[in-house]
Amino acid sequence: MPEERHHQSKSHEEKEEDSFKISKIRLWQGISIILVIAIIFLWFNQGNGTQPQAQGPSQNPSQEQQAQQRINIDIGDSPSLGPKNAKVTVIEFSDFECPYCGAAMGTHEELIKRFKSQNPNWEAAGPKLEELARQGKIRLVFKQFPLDFHQNALPAAEASLCANEQGKFWEYQGELFKNQEKLGKDLYIELAEKLGLNKDKFTQCIKSNKYQQKIQDELDYGKQIGVSGTPTFFVNGLKIVGAQPYSIFKQIIDGELKK
Repeated sequence: MPEERHHQSKSHEEKEEDSFKISKIRLWQGISIILVIAIIFLWFNQGNGTQPQAQGPSQNPSQEQQAQQRINIDIGDSPSLGPKNAKVTVIEFSDFECPYCGAAMGTHEELIKRFKSQNPNWEAAGPKLEELARQGKIRLVFKQFPLDFHQNALPAAEASLCANEQGKFWEYQGELFKNQEKLGKDLYIELAEKLGLNKDKFTQCIKSNKYQQKIQDELDYGKQIGVSGTPTFFVNGLKIVGAQPYSIFKQIIDGELKK
């Protein structure tokens, strides 16, 4: 009888051990499934690093920018401000619905407040660059880069180029950034009237969608030369990514002007 009790007890322990092994296997299976789901989630939300994104300022961009190679960029017939023979050319790839682009233009108050809380000396680059271009010190070029998850970005880009037909691109793009929360057909017509554009000509231009292919070409070209988010700037071919403070631009521009 003692042997029988011992045999039964041993059998029970073996069953508990087997049960523990099964539970352990199921635990690892559960962890593996969670890891796979997490990887898939990150893949689709980050685009595996290839999906264009709206971008804020990085912490220490200057050393990286100084070390990078210059990129020769084809300006084409993109809207520009300032002399064509300027010693410094700044090219911006931007999206009218992108909040960081608005911050770079000095119009997105919420982001500007956040940036200044992180860096009290942060100052929007857009207005300063436009001022330099109007003074003839640099050439400023605007290229369209509407992100596909911004549903109003493409129509706004078209409207800006229709305004460009009537010589009002820079005034019009400035108004678009000031009114990012109201982007839409009514706003585009309203701004055209405010800036004294020929309303009929402007409306017909928008309806024709004549600039969609040009915008797509600029978007494709931007990706080809390494633009992966907005805003992205090139100062004489040196890339500056995100809504960086004007001081970053000034440092590079001053260095280029001294050459």
